[in-house]
Amino acid sequence: MTTLFISDLHLEESRPDITDAFLAFLKDRAMGVERLYILGDFFEAWIGDDERTPLQETVASALREVNESGTEIFLMHGNRDFLIGEAFCKRAGTTLLDDPTVVDLYGTPTLLMHGDSLCTADVEYQKFRANMRNPQWQQMILARPLEDRQQMARQLREISMAKNQGKAETIMDVTPEEVVKEMEAPGVQRLIHGHTHRPAIHDLKANGKPARRFVLGDWDSHVWWLQVVPGEEPELKNHPL
Repeated sequence: MTTLFISDLHLEESRPDITDAFLAFLKDRAMGVERLYILGDFFEAWIGDDERTPLQETVASALREVNESGTEIFLMHGNRDFLIGEAFCKRAGTTLLDDPTVVDLYGTPTLLMHGDSLCTADVEYQKFRANMRNPQWQQMILARPLEDRQQMARQLREISMAKNQGKAETIMDVTPEEVVKEMEAPGVQRLIHGHTHRPAIHDLKANGKPARRFVLGDWDSHVWWLQVVPGEEPELKNHPL
């Protein structure tokens, strides 16, 4: 039995190398394992399930093949693909997860998050996030013509890149106190998340006991994944893209 976790692939047409690496990862590592969790920012942008680009259809077909091999696949929204809906998930054989979600990982309750909500020092972003996750706002956006949404996605990406260039690195990382708060709310000692593009394993204290935070890496230059098997500590693994 094996469970795999990945995040922050940022799949897009301009990076076929990442798409190829993902398809190889599915074939070589995910086929037939017990579960695969994708914890957000799977795609660089997502403007609605009705877009259906060749890239999106290729990825959906590959995921469905893995699902049909017996692997359960779970998908969590990130800050770039929060409009992924049930239509895509049905095509891809995946199940949408709430952020945050607690799962039983071979006897260890484990908190899963994308991770952007942990970066509370970035007050401006958190306000933006609250607006983007508002169901009424999402319905309004999805009702607009596809071309309008494509243009909006390009503008939001440009704005985000410009703003992030001027932010201190500490602002864009998680707030330690928020991490402890999120872990103590459900009473767990293990957290897995992505978003920050800073893969690492952190030891901390939560609920008055030792705890661990596993941060998944992005796929810009390396393939990163967390591998969990029963009775062993999770392993953070990578290889060059």
